[in-house]
Parts: sequence; structure tokens; C-alpha cells
Amino acid sequence: MSVFWGNSMTLALALALVPFITGLLAFILRQARIRRALLLLTALAHLGLTIAAWIVRPVPSAGGWLAIDDVGIVFLTVTSLLFCAAAFYAVRYLKHEESLVKNRLDEGFLFRNGPEAVFTGCLLLFLASMTLVIVSRHFGVLWVAIEATTLVSAPLIYFHRYPNSLEATWKYLLICSVGIALALLGNLFLAVSATNASSTLFLTELIRQAETLNGPWLKAAFVLLFVGYGTKMGLAPFHTWLPDAHSEAPSVVSALLSGALLNCAFLGILRVYQVCLGAGLGDFCRELFILFGLLSMLLSAVFILGQTDYKRMLAYSSVEHMGILAFGVGLGGGAVFGAMLHMINHSLTKAGLFFVAGNILAVYRTKTISGVQGILKVLRVSGVLWLAGFLALTGTPPFGVFLSKFIILKTALEQGRYLLAALFLGVLAVIFIGLAKIFIPMAQGDPPENLGDGPRKESSFAVLPSLIFLAIVLLLGIYIAPPLSDALAQAASMLGGI
Repeated sequence: MSVFWGNSMTLALALALVPFITGLLAFILRQARIRRALLLLTALAHLGLTIAAWIVRPVPSAGGWLAIDDVGIVFLTVTSLLFCAAAFYAVRYLKHEESLVKNRLDEGFLFRNGPEAVFTGCLLLFLASMTLVIVSRHFGVLWVAIEATTLVSAPLIYFHRYPNSLEATWKYLLICSVGIALALLGNLFLAVSATNASSTLFLTELIRQAETLNGPWLKAAFVLLFVGYGTKMGLAPFHTWLPDAHSEAPSVVSALLSGALLNCAFLGILRVYQVCLGAGLGDFCRELFILFGLLSMLLSAVFILGQTDYKRMLAYSSVEHMGILAFGVGLGGGAVFGAMLHMINHSLTKAGLFFVAGNILAVYRTKTISGVQGILKVLRVSGVLWLAGFLALTGTPPFGVFLSKFIILKTALEQGRYLLAALFLGVLAVIFIGLAKIFIPMAQGDPPENLGDGPRKESSFAVLPSLIFLAIVLLLGIYIAPPLSDALAQAASMLGGI
């Protein structure tokens, strides 16, 4: 498999440009039906282009501003698939929410066509910016794209215009802006480290000339980029924006934040990690991955045990799983393959659970765990998916999360790092207990009296995305198709793994 896929420059440009253009159109279109159709068509077109990136004949390439490599194609596929499902879920969501929010918005240019225009436009621009993160081959473009994801997703978090939404949005903007500022400083340090090599900030050139880079400056650049993008990724202790944003955003937005945006920040760290590997600084970087990975898992366990809000619970679970990704990359070897597989499993599982959480919130009208009981009696399909999502999220066999966690644990044991393996298992056991105390009582028992006795009818758009995602995660625990397995192996190889 070639590092570059087909005419990747043209394809990568189209992947970013299509949602950017349709996103701008969504702001000026007056009819909601047309905007929703545009959202669905863009999502399908993006998914089609992503599939084309898999099947087009690869040709050698010397690099460029935009391209799709073996690491990028995995992240791109997850993002595109997740957004496509989110688009179908959003159509149903927008119909339900339009009458509830239209009177809470200020007048002005952005809102003259209603809140749905802002929501749809920002949603499409969010896809464009995340795609640009994935296909960029220049650290400057990568930085701009990650900053753009913050700016275009902030109105999505603020969609309901509640006081708590405003607080979460400002917290998101301020904390992520501090992180992105540190990442900008990291880019400057990276440029300084490359001065003697007469290099640029192009990823391919930096990797090719990595041995000539200045070691101390490169270490400092990695630390700054790790902290900067780690803030956006949700690694502890830089994660403080994440629970508020995930809790206050609409569920379809929470699914994208947790399942796609965090991955983009993770990819930003992996890009500079590739340079450090070429410069012989792999051990230095891996220790940081392990340290912050375990810290993220430990902290999330503490907050999950005392959680009273089920959307915040899912947010802290994302902190845990970002820690697992960092821990896997830090171990190296086969654990990198496990981390790449875990990224897919987590994204699909968490997105599916946020979709179900949206269904629950629409009926129960509360995010408080104690206020939700008897989901299986009120929302039968969502109740089953809620429990299935719990099993998948905690790595219960035969779901794919179990396999990816097992690969990471197996690598730690093979390396003789028994203390790390014990910590990894211990934290996972605590988190399993904490999640079980939340998920199971919510699904069982008798529903509140104000909901009535009979089950509610659920829209296909509300349950199919979660059903499909959890089915895929279940399949990944049993069988990994050879093309995907090869892609994950190639990605792991580029990141110092197998």
C-alpha cells in the first residue's frame, strides 16, 4: 500500500471543499426542507469520496499541502461515517427542536433564516474543518484547521441558548484557545528545530530530515503540541471543557464532539509524534503518552463514580477512552494497532450512546440519572441499545472494545510492564462498576408517573444510527475485514508499532 492514495491532492481538496461550500449555502437558504436535504446529500457525498479514497489505485506522491496517508484514511473513514449517521439523526432532531428554540434567538444576520440555518451551516463547516485536519500535510494548515473546528463548533454547543449553554461555550472557547496558543508556540519551536536542516513545516519533509533536526527544540515542540492538542483531545488534566460542552450541546453535536473532534486533536499529536520517531525521540514521547493516558483513565474513574448527569458521565467516559488511546500508543508495538482499532470502536460506540441519550432526554426531559428509570418500558429499542452500548463501552466480549483493550493489555504483559498492566486493569474494573451503577438502574425499574404506562413510538432516524454503529462494533470484536486490518497495520507501522 502506498503512503498516498490515488490522486490524493485532488480528492483531499474535494473532501474539504464540498462541505465548506454547502455549509456557506446553508446560512442563506430560507427553506428548512432544502437545508436538510443539503445536509444529507453532503454527508452522503463526503462518505462516497471517502470510499473512493479506499478503492482508487494508489500512486507514488512526493507530498503537498493536502493528502491522504495510511493514518489519515482511518481517521477520515470514522469521521465521514459518523457524520453521515449524525446528519440523518439531525434531520429528525431539527424537526423536533425547531419550535422550542426559535423564540430564544437574537435577531441578526446569522439568525435571519432561523436557528436551523445556523445549526446546519456550522455542522457542515465543522465537517469541513475536521476533514482539513485529517488531510493536511503542513503543520501550519493543521493548526489553522484545529482552531477552525473550535470556532465553528461553538455555536453548535450554544444552540439551546440556556445560561448553562453559554457558560459551557465560553469555557470551551477559552480553554481550547489556550491550548491552541500553546500549539502555535509548539509549531514555532518545531520550525526552529528544522532551521539547520533547511526544512519547512511540511510533514513529509520533516520526517525525511528528522535525524538532522535539533533535539532539544524538537522535544520542547512535542511537549507544547502535546499539551496544546491534548487540551482539545480531552486528556487530563487539560480536559475541563469537555464535560460541560458534551453535557450542554445537543446530543447529535455531543456525538460529533466525542466521536470525531477528539480524534482530530489526537491526530494532531500523532503527526508531530511521527517526526519525533524519525528523530529517535520515540522513548521520550512514549513516556508522556503513558503518563497522561493513565492519568486520564484514573481521573475519569473518580468522576464517573460520583456522577449524577448521564451526558456528563458519557463525557468523562470519553476522557477515559482518550487515555486508553494515549496509553496504547505509549506502549508501542502491537498496542499501537490496538489503539487504532480502539479509536474506531470508541467513536462508533460513544456516538451511538449519545444518540440514545438524545432519545432519552427528549422523553424524560432531564439529564439527571436519578430522574430516568424504566427506559426498557418507555423506549424499548433505545433501552436495548442503551444496555448494549454499556456492554460495548466497558469492553464486554464479544464487542470490539474488548478486543482492542485486550491487544493493549497483551502488549503491556509481553513487554514485562506488569505494574502498568495492573493499573490498566484496575482502573477499567472501577470504571465498569461505576458505569454499571448508572446504566442498569436507568434501563430497569418503573418509569416516572408523568410518562404514562405505555411505550413510546421511536422514529427510525432516532434509533437506526445507534443500531448500525453498535452492530459494527460487535462485528469488529468477531471479525476484522482484511482491508481494514491492513489499513490499521499500515497506520500502526507509521506510528512506530508493528
